[in-house]
Amino acid sequence: MENNVSNEINGVEQSVSDEKLAELFLDQVIKDFKKRKILKEINHSLKNKDKEAFLRLTEQLKSLS
Repeated sequence: MENNVSNEINGVEQSVSDEKLAELFLDQVIKDFKKRKILKEINHSLKNKDKEAFLRLTEQLKSLS
């Protein structure tokens, strides 16, 4: 009986651990995607010599870091 309870607790702990790991992974993927998008927009603002957009986008990039 004790062994079953212990196994259930371990299963719950593993499940929580897996959920946290998945959440951290997804957060990093989203952050990386946003960074790439902002960097692409920064390059575009540089090509167009759009200083206002450049400054706004660099601030966004800083806030992600």
